[in-house]
Amino acid sequence: MTRKIYWGTAALLWSLSACTPEVEEKSSEREAFCLNHQLKKATEIIEVKEQPITEQLTLSGKIDYDENNMVAFRSLLEGVVESVSFELGDQVKQGQVLATIKSAQIQELYQQKRFQENQIVLLKKQTQSTRELAADGLATTQDVLAVEHELESAILELERINESLSLYRAAGKDAFHLLAPKNGYIIQKSISPGQSVTGDSEPLFSISNLKEVWVMVNIYATNLRHVQVGNKVKVRTIAYPDKFYEGKIDKIYNTFDDNEHVLKARVVLPNPNMDLMPGLSADIVIDLNRKDAEMALAIPNRAKVFSNNKEYMVVYRDSCDMDVRPITILGDNEEYTYVKEKLHANEMIVGTNALLIFEQLNQ
Repeated sequence: MTRKIYWGTAALLWSLSACTPEVEEKSSEREAFCLNHQLKKATEIIEVKEQPITEQLTLSGKIDYDENNMVAFRSLLEGVVESVSFELGDQVKQGQVLATIKSAQIQELYQQKRFQENQIVLLKKQTQSTRELAADGLATTQDVLAVEHELESAILELERINESLSLYRAAGKDAFHLLAPKNGYIIQKSISPGQSVTGDSEPLFSISNLKEVWVMVNIYATNLRHVQVGNKVKVRTIAYPDKFYEGKIDKIYNTFDDNEHVLKARVVLPNPNMDLMPGLSADIVIDLNRKDAEMALAIPNRAKVFSNNKEYMVVYRDSCDMDVRPITILGDNEEYTYVKEKLHANEMIVGTNALLIFEQLNQ
């Protein structure tokens, strides 16, 4: 009985010892991290190339309206604002009624219109009578011409009054409308119900379509030698700090701004998505060309990962084949960090989500 127990125990121990290495081997293997479909869709994979190491000059500025595509509206008549149907920032269509203004001048025009209409009726009768008298020898040709001339003058005056009422957008017999002169956005408003309006008042509102905007660049005297008309620039706003808009300097104003003590330059940018909102502060980045610039791998700054006082890039080959590599920095600017490392032909780097993937690969 004792011998059977002994041999049973020995067999159990042998079985466990035979299994142990296999268990340890399996536990020591770490499952490779892979990008699932959703994460891969949200991750930017960047193909990077060698570029000349480029220094940049960064200037401050502000997004402004395109003054060549802006309409400032002033009233041609005096009156009191009855109603306003728009707010600052509203999008409006050409011909849309924006406000109604009560005006004594419109009343006066309607009175003149009624007078001229009555005069024309009277003068037509008088012309007919004079012609009949002339036919009977009781009036001269000059009499006929005089009354016909008076009738023509009355008709012309009535046409002038009607044109004025149309020009002033008369609304009824004592008011007129302010209409949007073009499609666009209300970018300035200084009109409210009850307000008195005169012909020499400040603009009641301004409209711009914002399809293009101006970037007004501040140039300090120390940077003048680097800035010229035609310089290609990249513009970044505080609203979208990771997005650059490309343009060029098309004008440099030749007088210093007394308030800011800077020379102003202008960049005209298209604004199809309305991301460039007037009033936003902006950085304007100008490349400083160097003929002897060294070539190096240009890593977008958003692709760098900083950890334990070192910087890294995440190298991508496929969704389950990625690794983390430290980088040796040769130079940098607002967009790129130039590194000493090289990549193989099948390798790219991770842009967005680089930190998330870095942490997964280093677990």
